[in-house]
Amino acid sequence: MSADDTNITEPQAIRAMAHPVRLAIMEYLGAQTSATATECAAVVGLSPSATSYHLRELARYGLVVEAPGADRRERRWRSAPRISVGQGSADDPAVRDATQLLSRLMVGRSDARAQTFLDSAGTEDPDWWDAALVSESRLWMTADELRTLAAALLDLLEPYRRGARTPPDGSRQVQVSLRAFPLPDEPPTDKS
Repeated sequence: MSADDTNITEPQAIRAMAHPVRLAIMEYLGAQTSATATECAAVVGLSPSATSYHLRELARYGLVVEAPGADRRERRWRSAPRISVGQGSADDPAVRDATQLLSRLMVGRSDARAQTFLDSAGTEDPDWWDAALVSESRLWMTADELRTLAAALLDLLEPYRRGARTPPDGSRQVQVSLRAFPLPDEPPTDKS
């Protein structure tokens, strides 16, 4: 985690994120410099007032913050720069339960987008199709090695995050989904 990260460890804050509309708002704001409740409403299919309620709930936990607008009547929002969830709270059952709820929602959304991409094989630009990656690896690792790998992978993504650079011509938003977890049916090795 860097100094710019927002580490959410309160179960209530994690549960606030674990709502399909709020997660969609956060994803949208993560791809924008800022947006109004009306702009977010168009993305999530709710009224601006209902969307404003969800934005206020996210703001309550520091997940979104007000952004400068063209004038005082325009209330704009932006997402927190980088959010991590539950780091260092693995032994708190309430945090673990809330994180599991949020993770299930995120995995489902990620899987749906991946399936949409795979379904587009006949219409996707061949250059983008060839550049895409779907891969799975099974590795033997310790928990410390997994933490080190996760940190290194996140560091590799950092230069491409919103705000780190001006997107070059011809760029598109790309979803990178990293999942690294021990297989439930694999007990730890015993080298004794």
